[in-house]
Amino acid sequence: MPGDIRMLMIAPAPAILDGDEIFIDSKFASGMALQSGLFPGTFDCILRQHAGPIPFGQVRYERATAGFGLRVIGTEAPLTVADLEGYDLVLVSADDDRNLGLAPLARAAGVRLAATLEYSLQTRLDIARIELAQNPPRRLIRGLRLRLRERRRHALLAAAAGLQANGYPAQALCQRFDAHSLMYLDNRMSRDLYATEGEMADRTARLREGAPLRLVYSGRLERMKGAQDLVPVAEALARREVPFCLDIFGSGSLSESIAAQIAGVGLGDRVQLHGALDFEKELVPHLRREADIFLCCHPQADPSCTYIESMACGLAVAGYENQMWRALQAESRGGWVSPLGKPADLAARIADLNDDRSHLAETCGLALGFAKGHDFETLSARRMAHLAALASS
Repeated sequence: MPGDIRMLMIAPAPAILDGDEIFIDSKFASGMALQSGLFPGTFDCILRQHAGPIPFGQVRYERATAGFGLRVIGTEAPLTVADLEGYDLVLVSADDDRNLGLAPLARAAGVRLAATLEYSLQTRLDIARIELAQNPPRRLIRGLRLRLRERRRHALLAAAAGLQANGYPAQALCQRFDAHSLMYLDNRMSRDLYATEGEMADRTARLREGAPLRLVYSGRLERMKGAQDLVPVAEALARREVPFCLDIFGSGSLSESIAAQIAGVGLGDRVQLHGALDFEKELVPHLRREADIFLCCHPQADPSCTYIESMACGLAVAGYENQMWRALQAESRGGWVSPLGKPADLAARIADLNDDRSHLAETCGLALGFAKGHDFETLSARRMAHLAALASS
């Protein structure tokens, strides 16, 4: 019977133990509440202990109301056959190296294995290249290790009964091992969070009146996210005398250098650096009502939630031509691509939009329309149905 299905998810989300209490990432908690409700059976989860504070908000886990069972293990604690026994399906992240040896354990426990994937090898290599740009020897060593580890990752994918791919680059790899792999575009935009008709009309009217373009970035302020190029784009726009403002929301290792960049080029009146905001209560309302274009300088192809989440707020995306955004832009027509690592070219593209406000408004509408087919409820229902079928087969 479907109600007898038992699934275990071994997730990479952080958990903090504080005495008898468990604290978990707030977005993970809300996502799990929905997904566990859609799964036709028992839904349990194993998380690994996290040492520091959880970025972007945490909530206390309450077993009675969470909708899923939870067990927290040590950061590097090995999983055992006993951890997997009694389940019909175990879902793991193939991006987490700690899971790469789970296939033999699953076989020994008599449980089917499913895996999710987000990063292709090329994306991992690109991240290493960016993070270790000033250290070629370490970059070479990490590249070799990544290639060797990829063999174990492929072995896990090949052993899985089914695969789910987050984004286009991951799907290209998963299809080599599972012709029926399910692709999804991960995000946390429930239907009630989407931009309204009134908000879209207000944005269009404002754009057609010639008001300054409102650019926004939200996310980690790290090199792998291209945060170092945000101010150079703004500086190039100022040189072109484009009327604009840029709000930067987030935190990370580049926070201080970005603040220094803003002061150094004298753009403090148009570029504002903010901290991280609560996603649903603060960030989403700002994107829906106070922004026009999401500025995305990602130099590598991670399947960032920010693409769909920004588009769902009615924002067109102006971004670098990484593999993920190039494919998503081609399918959605919800923005524009620009050559990797060239802030001046990205600024030139935005300057063109300043001269064609009708096209910009139309693209905002296309972005929202595409995102409406990928709300969190819809993608969660598809994913849970796929997993239930794997568990029952």
